[in-house]
Amino acid sequence: MTTITIPTLETERLTLRQMTMDDWPSYRDFYASDATRFTGGPYNAKQAWTLFAGDMGHWHLKGFGWFILDNGTGVVGACGLHHPPHQKALEIGWNTFPAAQGQGYATEAARTVLAWGWDTLVAPQIVSYIDRDNTASKAVAGKLGARFHGDMAAHDPECEVWVHPQPGIAA
Repeated sequence: MTTITIPTLETERLTLRQMTMDDWPSYRDFYASDATRFTGGPYNAKQAWTLFAGDMGHWHLKGFGWFILDNGTGVVGACGLHHPPHQKALEIGWNTFPAAQGQGYATEAARTVLAWGWDTLVAPQIVSYIDRDNTASKAVAGKLGARFHGDMAAHDPECEVWVHPQPGIAA
């Protein structure tokens, strides 16, 4: 079995760390909530487990993946990079658990994950696929410097594509 080292990233308010089984209850509860309506949810426990295992396993398959966001008093969300075989581009995604929404955690975490991704991975492009009605995620993408690049009807659910600029290259 190959061992992979998953980094721990720090921001002013957050520790971005590897997911563990201790995170499962918070993860499950989030994915059962209406907060996941823009990503195909709410999900039952079996569906949430599949997502959880996939997020954890992505690190072993690709060498990168999702981080848990911990603000020192508990888990407040997740953020990460993923690239399933059916997608052309590397994607960054984020979520904050309902009690932590509106506090800037998603922007703070995504900015750090993007910097790590550009520094660590060979990627010609990083995008975010965002439901057209998800104004909060579109606001985060805008704060990160991403630009709307069109709709993607092939994505399920249909979404908008936001392209994140590479450091030092004009968007």
